[in-house]
Amino acid sequence: MKTPEQVKADFLAAGITISQWARDNGYTPRQVSLVLNGQIKGRYGKGHEIAKKLGLKLSAHSTSRSVAA
Repeated sequence: MKTPEQVKADFLAAGITISQWARDNGYTPRQVSLVLNGQIKGRYGKGHEIAKKLGLKLSAHSTSRSVAA
């Protein structure tokens, strides 16, 4: 998982703007900015999708949960 600061640094290093990444991935720049700035927590819906694509959250397939019976 990455921090929002790491994602922003990656964008800067690659010469990609938040707006460009958002459009390339089917989101509005505002939605992506809100996730990166912590105003949308990314717990569900579009915010969650964006957070997963940015690497801020692990995908359900890469986490393992153990359930105690």
